[in-house]
Amino acid sequence: MTPTILLVDDHPVVRAGCQSLLAETKLGRVVEAADGTAALALWCSERPDVVILDLNLPRGAGGKDAGKMESGKMESGGMEVLRAMRAENPAVPVLIFSMHEDPAIAARALKAGAKGYVTKNDAPETLVTAVRCVLAGRVHLDHALARELALMALTPTDDPLAVLTQREREILALVGRGLTAAAIAEALGISQKTVANACTQIKDKLGADSTRALIRIAIDHGLAA
Repeated sequence: MTPTILLVDDHPVVRAGCQSLLAETKLGRVVEAADGTAALALWCSERPDVVILDLNLPRGAGGKDAGKMESGKMESGGMEVLRAMRAENPAVPVLIFSMHEDPAIAARALKAGAKGYVTKNDAPETLVTAVRCVLAGRVHLDHALARELALMALTPTDDPLAVLTQREREILALVGRGLTAAAIAEALGISQKTVANACTQIKDKLGADSTRALIRIAIDHGLAA
């Protein structure tokens, strides 16, 4: 039977490229979703053999709880979609396909139950290899990322903020002081989009689900003084 692949990414160009690549390699039938709501609906109706999931899906305030597979509007980040799928089926084969090359984010995705991690800067054949690996029931990591994750495991730290870059610490500190994205962008001389992307990455690294949670983390670690 031909495998079904659920491709979840909010960028049409990325989805088109992946569709073409997967069609050429005849890995399976591909169905697409552009957000968390559509992804969970297709997950329920199609029961795909593998999910290719972008972590940088849009987040929204409304909708059903991320851990429930009930019907209803859900616009969420990729990590929340992963958790929702695993709440329904812990064995769900999800391959993360992300713009983030940070091993800390990869580690968190794998800890959440992902079966592999591929970045959008990898060669196209890497995605093909990863999908085949996950379809075969194995976990996919390239050698460089596996080495970085091993080094992280060998050098544990008591500082949960150690996974943040210096710029991310600066942004977290300003979030903790109650500054808006516009005010943070002006203070640091960067765009609001850069601030928004950084906040999403900080949330993913620290396991925070809201700006309020980031404020609490900043205060607890003395960054909001």
